[in-house]
Amino acid sequence: MSNTEKIDDPQQRLEHVDSIDKGKDVVEIKEVKGSEAFNEAMIQEAVPLSHPQTLLLFGALLIGFFCQTMNGYDTMLFGGLLNNKEYFLAHFHGENKGIWAGLITSMYQIGGVCALPFVGPCIDQWGRRAGMFIGSILIVLGTIVQGLTSANASEGQMMGGRFVLGFGVSIAAAAGPIWIVETAHPKYRGIITGLCNTTWLAGSILSSGATRGGLNIKGNASWLIPIWLQMVFPGLICVFSFLLPESPRWLYTRGKRESAINTLTKWHGYGNRESAWVRLQINEYEEYLEMDGSDKRWWDYRALFNKRSNLYRVSVACWFSAFTQWSGNSVLSYFMSAVLDTAGVNDSIGKANVSLGYSVFQFVFAVLGAHFVERIGRRKMMLAGFFGVSVVWICMTASAGTLASSRVSGSVENGDAKFANHTAANAVLAFIFVYGGVYSFNLTPLQALYPVECISFEIRAKGMAFQSFFVNAAGLLNQFAWPIALKEIEWKTYIIFIVWTAIQGVLAYFFFPETRKRTLEELDKIFEAKNPVKYSVQSRTLAITEDRTVVAVDKESKV
Repeated sequence: MSNTEKIDDPQQRLEHVDSIDKGKDVVEIKEVKGSEAFNEAMIQEAVPLSHPQTLLLFGALLIGFFCQTMNGYDTMLFGGLLNNKEYFLAHFHGENKGIWAGLITSMYQIGGVCALPFVGPCIDQWGRRAGMFIGSILIVLGTIVQGLTSANASEGQMMGGRFVLGFGVSIAAAAGPIWIVETAHPKYRGIITGLCNTTWLAGSILSSGATRGGLNIKGNASWLIPIWLQMVFPGLICVFSFLLPESPRWLYTRGKRESAINTLTKWHGYGNRESAWVRLQINEYEEYLEMDGSDKRWWDYRALFNKRSNLYRVSVACWFSAFTQWSGNSVLSYFMSAVLDTAGVNDSIGKANVSLGYSVFQFVFAVLGAHFVERIGRRKMMLAGFFGVSVVWICMTASAGTLASSRVSGSVENGDAKFANHTAANAVLAFIFVYGGVYSFNLTPLQALYPVECISFEIRAKGMAFQSFFVNAAGLLNQFAWPIALKEIEWKTYIIFIVWTAIQGVLAYFFFPETRKRTLEELDKIFEAKNPVKYSVQSRTLAITEDRTVVAVDKESKV
């Protein structure tokens, strides 16, 4: 239970403040969410959005965004290639569902799981920029191995290339969000890191467009062009990564205090070393960051489990990431072709058009959602996401079941089912897009932001390695279970998602705290509280004096 002392009457509030800080005239009382220190910096020093230095930092952070495009590109790449029956599937003698489809696609996740021991050391020992570079180089190599299968139709070589590619993506996809969340200005951290994961969809749009365009090309070029385009974003990261500013937190913990201050002064203080934002962050570095923590020892993973708060942090980050993978989104990406079979869309061009439109639709809603992560809050968005998609799956299941009952007898010998109920078919298609809107608005912006915020600096890289393990392990279940389920029980697969997404929402309500309106270091107080969720959602009352000093009216909570 909260021990926060709240004073409802304005006059009583003023008297209470006067008793705390006599001699200062209170000009405003504000009820705020988040920490006192963060809100004080917000009140004392505005952050100019249109300042050239702000825009230049946004441009630099865009390079880190590219780390998230790779997962999106691959997801829709194989969704599109499995739709290319005439050339890709014929070249490898494969099918778009069942064991073959599951095995080929899952090697990407297997590579990601195997990267676990290497993610932390790459990012901690050599820096966040080096982690992005190493992961991107491996992705380029994996793409080359995949592309060369045009000469021999080797399934083993294709799977080997996908293994290397998934290995590299695990490193880059962990390094990118870590670098962004540690380098972005605290005021814009939420929206910037939320926008970071929307580039997952930028990758999927490029991939969907490439595979759709490939259907108009004769021969192996129809699937080779989309595969070779997979090198675009990692190639850009390789070129620009070492031109970016390094994470000031990483610099500070490596004994480069002056470099860290100079970085903060340039990018967050706009040249003013005494900026409120610079002083706030340096003070917190000195208070919270370990100069000899386990992040300096590549082999030491004990810090992830040696404190209740750290175990809670890592658990929340990992399970949130797994939950976002188990909400049914993978079925509507990797296996869109098979899903559209259940909706009566059988021709390759029609499926490619739907996939491309779906990616663009998701991107629009994800960008919109990223602009609300600070206004609405992380918890409210994730709860709306989990419970919202559960409702959508109910509608999808009802529509798909109605459609299946209208299947024309004898129309499935060649895998091309025909249905008499066109209204139900249109409803299934509509709910696919409704699902994309709900998921993309509420959950996509949080996928890169929330896990990184939850994990403290000392264990951030290694914790994100475990998070990557959970993502890829969840992906492995998706790759093996859902293509087989779609083949054997078709639309009844969706019933699983109705139940499971609702359970995810309940678990998130009780265990996933709010993280907005705090610096990364101030989040320590949430996870060290007896009840992190209650502590994270409480309000604070602040009094603002004439000289813009901020005084807390509430007593510190003991939740």
